[in-house]
Parts: sequence; structure tokens; C-alpha cells
Amino acid sequence: MGNAPPPYLPYGNKTLEVCVPGEVNSAGIWENLSYPSVFLSYPLPRLELQILLTFLCSHIIYLIVKPLGITFFATQMFAGLLLGHTVLGKLDTVNDLLFSHVSGIEIIDTTGLFGFVIFLFLMGVKMDLRVAFRSTKRAAVIGFISILAPITVGLITFTAFKKPEQSKEVNLERLLGTTIESLTSFSVIACLLSELNILNSELGRLALSASAIADVGTLILVFVFSSMAKWANAPSVAAVNTAASIAFVVILFFVFRPMMFWVIKTTPEGKPIKEVYIVLIVMVAIGCSIFSHFFGDSPLIGAFVFGLAVPDGPPLGSALVDKLECFVNGVFLAVFTTTSTMRVDVKSMMENRSRFLFSIIFVGVTFLAKVISCFIVTFGSFMPLKDSLAFALIMSSKGIVELSYFCSFIDNKIMSKATFSVLVLGILVNSTIVPLLVKLLYDPDSRRYAGYEKRTLMHLKPDSELRVLACTHRSENVSTIIELLDLTCPAKESPQVVFALHIVELKGRDSPVFIAHQKNENSALSSLENIFAYNQYEQNNWDSVTVHAFTAISPPKLMHEDICIMALNKQTSFIILPFHRKFSIDGSIEDENSVMRNVNCSVLDRAPCSVGILIDRRVADRGRKTLKTSSRMPTCSIGMLFIGGKDDREALTLAKRMARDPQVNLTVIRLIANHHHSGNIMDWDGILDSEILKDVKQKNEVGNSCNIMYAEEVSNDGPQAAGVIRSIVNNYDLIIVGRRYGVESVQTIGLAEWCEFPELGVVGDLLASTDLNSSVSVLVVQQQYYVELDRH
Repeated sequence: MGNAPPPYLPYGNKTLEVCVPGEVNSAGIWENLSYPSVFLSYPLPRLELQILLTFLCSHIIYLIVKPLGITFFATQMFAGLLLGHTVLGKLDTVNDLLFSHVSGIEIIDTTGLFGFVIFLFLMGVKMDLRVAFRSTKRAAVIGFISILAPITVGLITFTAFKKPEQSKEVNLERLLGTTIESLTSFSVIACLLSELNILNSELGRLALSASAIADVGTLILVFVFSSMAKWANAPSVAAVNTAASIAFVVILFFVFRPMMFWVIKTTPEGKPIKEVYIVLIVMVAIGCSIFSHFFGDSPLIGAFVFGLAVPDGPPLGSALVDKLECFVNGVFLAVFTTTSTMRVDVKSMMENRSRFLFSIIFVGVTFLAKVISCFIVTFGSFMPLKDSLAFALIMSSKGIVELSYFCSFIDNKIMSKATFSVLVLGILVNSTIVPLLVKLLYDPDSRRYAGYEKRTLMHLKPDSELRVLACTHRSENVSTIIELLDLTCPAKESPQVVFALHIVELKGRDSPVFIAHQKNENSALSSLENIFAYNQYEQNNWDSVTVHAFTAISPPKLMHEDICIMALNKQTSFIILPFHRKFSIDGSIEDENSVMRNVNCSVLDRAPCSVGILIDRRVADRGRKTLKTSSRMPTCSIGMLFIGGKDDREALTLAKRMARDPQVNLTVIRLIANHHHSGNIMDWDGILDSEILKDVKQKNEVGNSCNIMYAEEVSNDGPQAAGVIRSIVNNYDLIIVGRRYGVESVQTIGLAEWCEFPELGVVGDLLASTDLNSSVSVLVVQQQYYVELDRH
């Protein structure tokens, strides 16, 4: 055996580097009482302290600069700059903690990179590829120009500054820098729009569509350029890598994607996706990163492409986002951004003057090329000047994706530290200034949806077309809203146009979705059960009712924009919103949706027409009794409480419209104070109140077929008004009241102190109270706040 040949070495005489991790954790500060800080020499405690330090630093800075409008991403970069070699990194304590142990730096960098891989996977999940393929011609043109214009100008600049003796390394560095500065990232723009709260605006939708096209174009360009480089260097390896990449995409979209649809199909409706599927999908995402890295591509691409293959939206896409996004964005992403910026070394930037100057020049030139090209395209397509500038700035924004590219370049030693520092500082400047300029140029909150035109029920001609926007967010809202629409007495002479909008919360995707449903649409689409009910209502009133159905999938804080924009565009006179509470049979609260309450409040503040909030309390009668039946005898009894003011006048106008129907009994109850008839002075509101009540008191002027009664009840304070309301509430199927928000009156004084829902007004709040033992439905009406023209 002594003369036996040595065992076969699979790698010949090559030296293998093997990573053998030591002890990960320590016994804490008690391990060595002489030197309690010795526990920081272990990787895990050091990593935990580094994460804590970056977290605290970034949040403290954000707390200080948030009032200035600085984004959270920019504050994370400021934290990295503060902790880096330039500022605190010079201190021995901070330097020992962050930079002295090479393993410590590598571990936190790896942790940040892992978080960024999961972040890109989630961005792929939330990105709807159909947005790119469904985009308008304008969005497609903008998407391609936003890439081609800066790349073209950047290459011209590169050629102009190129010197004959310039090394290949410098040429490659400048070409890569120019290319990355020319990119338009969907992930960066989606995050910026979300932070600026304009994701659902017209500008935001166009930016998302254009950036989605640009992102798809970027992926294709990266694949083509990298393949060309591989084929030039090693054709055989390139052939294997290209085949592997194509097979990878095919397997993802034609094997894994159908499997995920099977998971969705086997999950009962309303039930969450099983945890085992969530874990398996995350493991596959990590495996895709390893696979793409093994075949010569960035590990980030594998995770992102797999994310694109995951069905977006609920239940699978939303489940992944809900479970991972908070932790990834709050911890891992902050670590990645901060540690990446910590690499910046301001001192090294001036070591090579020519590199420093060129880096600044091509950053500025590519930025201006993108801004100018996007501005010209949008302004040329009749977008307002400020909106065009804001849009161009949004498309030119830089963020975490560009930062990740530059980090990979310096890791692979194809970019110098000086150039890296300049480019990262460029991202910092861009992410700080661009959001501030966009806010200055484009602020949707400062634009009133209410226009100069009066679009109220009072200003409609008696037999004119009634255009109504009916909003639903639960299927049980639909029947009551349709009954209310039917009560408005649509006829051939006074037709009704209904825009039925199903509001759905955006989950598991980045792009808001707006669907215009067609007649006889495929029932496989979501929210169609609601649409069918409206279509049936149209068929039952085929000569007097027209229904247009839509679905809006939006973030909760932007749902009101969908409603207000549609009301403005469709020129509706009335918006119907369901109350956010669902009542049970015994009158208690079965469910309460705070998101929809916020939506209702936002719509009331901004609506371009009159608004009604419908409170449905007829749970006990559901399935056996409706507001109106098909009998020829009067079957629906409506009560209208009138105190005074424009909201009450609008509510009375709607009630009188309902009273045209012979099946409706309308009773107008006016609450008056004892001294109401004693004064001789009457304000303008009082004159208008008396005028609109005149024909109610003289019911023969309304028409013989109408059944209207008028009554007066005395109320000198809030408790007395509450007593009157409680005594009459069970006499009616529907009670209509004005919101009268912020209007003080003797009749209801004291009720405001007990008001739980200001959006209903004091009377509406009382009628919606769980203390009220009644199953009456309530409609709270607010008249449009319109802008008076300044004639000076």
C-alpha cells in the first residue's frame, strides 16, 4: 500500500478555497468579564448590532427630514453616507464595529443582497406584464424613447471624450455607467409614485405603463448584449448559457405558472393560501437566483423573472406580498441601501480628475436627455406644461435598482471606487431633488375635483337625464343600491344612466387596474356577479335605464381618486356610496370596514357632484322585503327629515323625484323651533328653504299621481330632535336626510357632542346608531361643493 499511487484529484493541482465557518454566536457579555465587548467578534451579534445601527440611523434622519418631503430611500442613503468612511467611519469605535472585521462586512453585505433578491422577486410578483402589452401608443413611445434618447446621447458623449490611449477597463466602465444611467426601472418609479401618493393618478398610470415597457425592453437589451459578449469570448459556453436561459423562461411560464394557478384553483374561495405553498415558492425564487448565477447571469434576474411568472393579485400574489414585503422593505432593503452607500469614499473621487469629470458629465447629460425627450413627447401630446415636466422628472428618477447595478460592478472589479462614488452620490442627489420637484409641479390634492359647473340634483331640469355613479365594495351592497336606483323613478322621458363601479383593494401588484366591462363578458372575471345584477336591472328597464359597469383595483388611500375622476369624466350628478358598517339581524355590528370609511370621507371632501351614503339596516327583512315591490298600490314609504340648508334642499329634491312614482309614499317632516315663526328677518338660506318647500305644502302642484304629505315637528334642542326621530323612524322603509356638516341649528344643538361618524352629519349619525332599534334604511345626502367663478 505504501507504493500505491496517490488518490485522484478531481481538480488537478488547483487550490480550492473552502469556507469553514467558526462559531456563529457567543455566550453574551458574560463570556469574558474582563472584555465584555468580545462577543462582537462573533458574526451573529455583530450583524445584529450593525442592522440595529443602520435601522436607527436611517429612521432618525427620516424623522428629521420628512417634513421637507425627502423620501425614505434617500434617508437610507444619507444614513449610509453618515456611517461610511466619509463621516462616522473615521471614528475608531464605528470603524471597529463596521469595517475592522472583513467577515463582518461580507456578512452584512450578503444579508442586504439576499433582501434585495427577495425585494426584486416581490416587484416581479407585483408587476403586471399585461400593463406593458395593453399600453397605449403614447405610453409605448415614451417607454422606448426614455431608453433610446439617453443611451444615444450618452454614447455620443462617450465617443467625444474617448482618447486613443484609453484602456479597455475605462471604456467598459464608462459604457456600463452610461447604459445604467439610461435605464428606466419600473420598480423605482412604482416606489416613487407610491411614496408621492400619485400611483393612481392619470400621470401615475401613464408613468407605470411607460416604465413597464421600458423595463421589458431593458431585460431584452441586457439579454441580447450579454449574449453577444459571451458569444464573442466563448461561443461554446455562450451556447449552453443561452439555451439554459431560454429553457429557464419556458419552464417558469409553462410549468411553474400553471402549477401556481392550480394552487389558486384548489384553494377554497375566501381562504388563505397554505403556508407550505408560500414557503415552496420562496425557496424556488432563491433557487432561480442560484440557477441564473450558475449560468453566468445576475442572481437578481432569476428571482425577478420568476416573480413575473407568479400570478399577481389575490390570493397568491397578495399572500406573498403580505407575508414578505413588510420585513423585506423594513429590514433587508434598508440594510442593502445603507451598506451600499457606506462604500462611497469622497476622498477617492478626486484621485483621477478625468474620470471624475466624465462621470459628472455623463450623469448630467443622460439625465437631461431623458427629461427633455420625455417632456417633448408628453407636451407634444397636449399634456399641460407642469404635468409634462413632472412626468419627465418621474421617468428620470433613480433608485435602488441602479444602486444594485453599480454595487455589482464594483464587486466584479469592473468599476473604480472613484466612479462608483460619483454615481452613487448622483443617485442620492436625484432621489432627493426629483420627488421635491414633482411635488412642486404636480399635487393632485391641491386640485379640486369640483369644477366650475354646478352638477347637483337641484340644477337638473325636471325631465333631464339622471347620471349616477353607483359604487360597491361588497356583493351585499348591490341589491340595496339597485332598489334605491329604481326608486328614482327612471322613465323614457327622464332616463337614467348608471355607472356601476366595483371598488377592489389593490393587493399583490403594483399597478392599479381599471376594467371597463363589456356586455355578456366572460363570467370568469372577478366582480362579475355584481355586474350581472346591474345588467339585469338594465334589462328590466330597457327603455329608461343604461348601465356601464367598471372595476377599479386601487390602493386604499387612492380609491377615492378613481371615484372622483370617474364622476368628473362621466359628468354624473350623484354618487352613491355604501356605508362602511354591515349590520346583523339583531341590529348589532357584523362587520366594519375602516378602509371604506376613509374612502367615503375622502369622496365627500373632493366629489365633483352631490354624494349620498346609503346605510342598509334591513338585514332582518333581506330576502323577504324590498324597498319597492311590483304591486300597483303604494308600497314604499319614504320619510324626509328637513331642517334647512343646501344639503337638505338637495335631499328633498331627490325625495320629490322619487315621489313621481305612484308606488311611493313620501312624507316630509320639517323640524322647527318654537320661535321659528316669531322673527321677521329671514336669511338667504331660509328664503331658499321656503321656496323649495312651497310645492311640497301644495301637493296638487306636484301632480295628482304623487302621494306627498307634509308635517312639522317642534324641536328646541338635540335631545328633543332625537325623541322625534325615534318616534317616527319605524314608520318608513327609507329615510332621507341632508348631511349638514358643520351647520349649527337650534333644532339639533347638543347632538354633535355624541356624533360618532361626522361624515353622516348629526342626524344621519343618530339614524345609523346601534342604539336605534330599527331596520329602516337611511340615505345621507351632501350637495356638491362647487367653485364660484372669480369675475374680477
